[in-house]
Order: sequence, then structure tokens, then C-alpha cells
Amino acid sequence: MSGHNKWSSIKHKKQKADAARGKVFSRLVKEISVAAREGGGDLESNSRLRVAVETAKSQNMPSDNIERAIKRGTGELEGISYEEIIYEAYGPGGVAIIIEVLTDNKNRTAADVRHLLSKHGGHLGSRNSVAYMFNRVGKITIDGTKYSEEQVLEAGLDAGLEDVQKMDDLIVASTMPSDVFDVMKALVENGVVPDSAEVTKEPENYITLSSREAEKTIELLEALEESDDVQAIHTNFEMQEE
Repeated sequence: MSGHNKWSSIKHKKQKADAARGKVFSRLVKEISVAAREGGGDLESNSRLRVAVETAKSQNMPSDNIERAIKRGTGELEGISYEEIIYEAYGPGGVAIIIEVLTDNKNRTAADVRHLLSKHGGHLGSRNSVAYMFNRVGKITIDGTKYSEEQVLEAGLDAGLEDVQKMDDLIVASTMPSDVFDVMKALVENGVVPDSAEVTKEPENYITLSSREAEKTIELLEALEESDDVQAIHTNFEMQEE
């Protein structure tokens, strides 16, 4: 199993636990608000907002919370204005990391990110120092204890599903970024209820880390995940075969 897959599995499990504490809700509210601000409040014409709303629904966020987040984004309600920032960094063993944040105080967030990277053996990179290594893809996560890979593939193939992969107790379905919502809708219509959906970044190639380097990298990624401003993290490492 690759380290990237290991991190994806860890992140997904953390999100399910965090949802009970409200952290996932907070991040989704930010994403919905920014998506509505950037592309308007119409779900049909704003694919980013549509994916964010569907993900929020899959996490059982109340409809009122979703509606308020949209209205804050479109300016119908007053609220905090968030700025999108992408940091490119290197971690232990030279692993590439992309850190996506939404913040109302970029100076505070920049200092926090630098501190966490330094504390865990990483450092910031220059603009486009690692971004070119990644491609945008659609990812839908499904509970692998409830459904099989064959069920998922059959349910979403006609809507644009490209691949399915089993990772621990998760099934991850891959799509083109523009097909995420259509595939998610097809899965639901065919009796497969996803846990989440997102447009994310996937590395073109992986680098191999030793077990120790991988452990240090996961510690860094988990520390970054704890930041309220961090929305998403992408990396390109895999575990060394023992």
C-alpha cells in the first residue's frame, strides 16, 4: 500500500471523527462560502459549490447551515471573508506537499504553517516548485465494508467513473474533475451512498520513503491537518517495502 493511500485513509478516518467535534463542518462552511463568492450561489452553474454542498450533505450538515454559508458567500448575509492561499512545501526525505488554506488572517496562517513545517522537518518551497507534479482529479470515497468495488464500478461507470481502488476499509472512485457530481449522483441512484466527494490533486509520480521518513511525514501531515485554516493537503510519498 502506498504512503499516499495510507495518508488518504488516515485523513478520511480523522474527518469522520472530527465531524463529531465540528471541525469538518467548519471547513465545509468555509469552502461553501468561498465557492459561492467565486462562482455564485447557483448549484447548477457552479460545480465547485455543487460538490461542496453534496459533500456537506453526505456529512449530515443541516440544510440551514448550508444555506447560510451560501448566502454569506454571495453577500446576502454578513460574515467573515476568507482568502484562499496555496503553500508549496517539502517534507522529510524531500516529499512534495501542497497545503491549501482558507484564512481570515494570512499573516497568522503563514506563520503557523512555517512553524509546523520547521518543527517536523519540512520547509516552504517557491511558487510552482511542487505544484507541477500534481494533476487535478475527482475523488469519491465509499465505505468498503458496505459495498464492493464491483458494485461501485457498475453503478458509476456510465456517468464517467474511471477507476476504483480499495484502501483498507475504503473504496476510492476516481473521475475527471468535471464528472464528480454526475458520478456521485449516479452512485446514489444505483444504491451506493458515498461518504464524501471532492476535486483534489494527485501526484504524477511517487517517491519512496523509508519507514522512519514516512512516520515523520505522517506526523507533519497530521499536525497540519489540526490547523483550523488548512482545508486540504496533497503529497506524493509511498512506503518502502520491508
